[in-house]
Amino acid sequence: MDSLSLIREFLHDRLGVGAEAIVSEAVLEELGVDSLMILELMFEFEERFGITLSKGMTPPRTVGEMVTLMDDLRSAQAN
Repeated sequence: MDSLSLIREFLHDRLGVGAEAIVSEAVLEELGVDSLMILELMFEFEERFGITLSKGMTPPRTVGEMVTLMDDLRSAQAN
């Protein structure tokens, strides 16, 4: 599963957000994502991909920033 699919699945399951609304430019807060949900999504990401996130990271603001963060961490783990 790619990062965007994971985000879409998570937001659909938790908030009922349609896949068409979950695009790169979408602001997470405007989709109904609060700071606790961002943490839940990151924990889901860690569990699915076996990656530990830095505790001091800046939370992403948009779906695109979240995808980039996830993809960068997955790439770093693969190397």
